[in-house]
Amino acid sequence: MQNRRDFLKTSAKLLGSAGILSSALPHLLFAKNEAVAMPVPSIKLNNGVQMPLLGLGTYSINDVATFIEAIKIGYRLIDSAQMYGNEKVVGESIKEATKTLGINREEFFITTKLSENMDAQATKKSIDSTLKLMGLEYLDLLLIHQPFENAKAMYQAMEQAYKDGKIKAIGVSNFTPDIYKDFITSCEIPPAINQCETHIFYQQQELRKVMQPYGTILESWSPFIKGQSGFFENPTLLKIAKAHNKSIAQIALRFLLQEQIIVIPKASKPQHMQENFNIFDFKLTKADMQAIRKLDKNKGQFPYSR
Repeated sequence: MQNRRDFLKTSAKLLGSAGILSSALPHLLFAKNEAVAMPVPSIKLNNGVQMPLLGLGTYSINDVATFIEAIKIGYRLIDSAQMYGNEKVVGESIKEATKTLGINREEFFITTKLSENMDAQATKKSIDSTLKLMGLEYLDLLLIHQPFENAKAMYQAMEQAYKDGKIKAIGVSNFTPDIYKDFITSCEIPPAINQCETHIFYQQQELRKVMQPYGTILESWSPFIKGQSGFFENPTLLKIAKAHNKSIAQIALRFLLQEQIIVIPKASKPQHMQENFNIFDFKLTKADMQAIRKLDKNKGQFPYSR
């Protein structure tokens, strides 16, 4: 069995060779309560903030116990939204983890999203209300949930909240290439993140190309597309999973990580949380990556994300 020092060396070698880490171990986030800490690589956003590459999607998760279980496994990025109705519970979970697990607030990366169309003044009030509801002094990331009619005015209010220190990073969600190209012209601060439907069948090559000059990073929601389109029976993924002794879910997540795409798979059962988390002890080969890239249909599987 590897000792801790050997484990860290091996992990750094694997992650570094995948091109994921910019500065290797200094930017790894660790789960404190594991016998052998599992490393979570982070990526530097366009404003210098470090964001974990793996997090927990939380749609329909609304109890502290589930969040605490995820935190114990090692999750630090927690993705919420106003429309999920769980911001208060997320905040309570962070407070509980700080108290009982000894994990500092600074070790977490809390994301939420503005889920209604509103003007700039209403956006300012909404940000303050969310902070109060979650019991937080700041948010690590705030997104506009979709390209609302008043998205530009909303974003201006977010830029001011960023300058005021209420938010560490700001971004958007479900912005297609054309919408993003128009939106970016009005931004003083380029979006750090665009959270979109992204998976092996919809790899968002065009969007990534459009965002690259501004340093906007793609974040994947629904990386397993709810098992649609034969996701869990795909022959290419089955072959690669067998070769690495991993599950199809782990192969799909690892592919996105090696593409420098942040992933937030939703899971409420501990065994699924752990499975999704155990993707840092192997690396897909160039042949693996090329084979998975060929699966791209360049089409969203969900009508509301197109």
